[in-house]
Amino acid sequence: MDIYAVIVLVLGCLAGLVLVSYVVEWLRPVPKAPASLAWAPDIAIEHVDLVGPRVRFIRAGAGPNLVLLHTLRTQLDIFQRIIPSLAQHFTVYAFDYPGHGWSDIPASDYAPEDFYAWTAEFLEKLDIKDAMLAGVSIGATIALVLAARENPRVARVVAINPYDYWPSGGVRKSSLTARLILEGANVPILGATLMRLRNRLVSDRIMEGGLASPAHLPGDLAKELYETGNRRGHYKGFLSLLAHEHRWPEARKEYPSIKVPVLLVYGEQDWAPEREKACDRALIPGAGAQTVASGGHFLPLDQPDELTKLIMHFARA
Repeated sequence: MDIYAVIVLVLGCLAGLVLVSYVVEWLRPVPKAPASLAWAPDIAIEHVDLVGPRVRFIRAGAGPNLVLLHTLRTQLDIFQRIIPSLAQHFTVYAFDYPGHGWSDIPASDYAPEDFYAWTAEFLEKLDIKDAMLAGVSIGATIALVLAARENPRVARVVAINPYDYWPSGGVRKSSLTARLILEGANVPILGATLMRLRNRLVSDRIMEGGLASPAHLPGDLAKELYETGNRRGHYKGFLSLLAHEHRWPEARKEYPSIKVPVLLVYGEQDWAPEREKACDRALIPGAGAQTVASGGHFLPLDQPDELTKLIMHFARA
């Protein structure tokens, strides 16, 4: 077989794979949003309209306001192991960003500025005042930027494994599977094809790579994360989000403007290189820092009790 025949064969196979991916996506069942939280049926699911998208949120407990901000490609349920305890001391809020969980999937760039605006609007729409924002990964970065911009509703910040560096870490370090999928996602045609061919096994491996132990990933949460990824338009929004991933480090330019108290919390096994952690500590005036043993990137799942203690101690300080 000559080289031209090989090229034709390869191109034909690739074209066939693309077509198969469209068929797989078309046949994939569209999930239905659950009427209640599997881990806390007594907490009501609510919705609020931002400018454009309608987002899912919950509020629980009573006391000072605490707003939990999840990571990218997860949802408010990532806090399921800390909300019941925190709700005994705070009025706890958590919401799914647009394009995440069970919130609307608007046509958007999903760039950092979109997430800053959505979160600020959420605080405004619900009239949440004097809030402590506790965010994980990109959620931590969002909280820090709102504080730096002197959002009047932000009183203090707990930044858990902030992801404001790139490309020296992040979910690509969770596993070889994550590296191959996310690097391939940036390749035209191939990226969309890979996303249409997604499966539960790959989804679970990527999440488990962010934990100190795979056993810390609740089965119901893993299932729901995969199902929400099957919503129409979800994978396109995720591809757009990845295309803007390199812009998140721009947040650090604003950190020196932060005037509210900040606590940086890192899992001992988080992906962030030590130099990146030191950079954040140096940039944020007066920031405190704690490292949690046997904790990975998704610290609310790995070490919920220790994280709850740190949040409560910081609130009382």
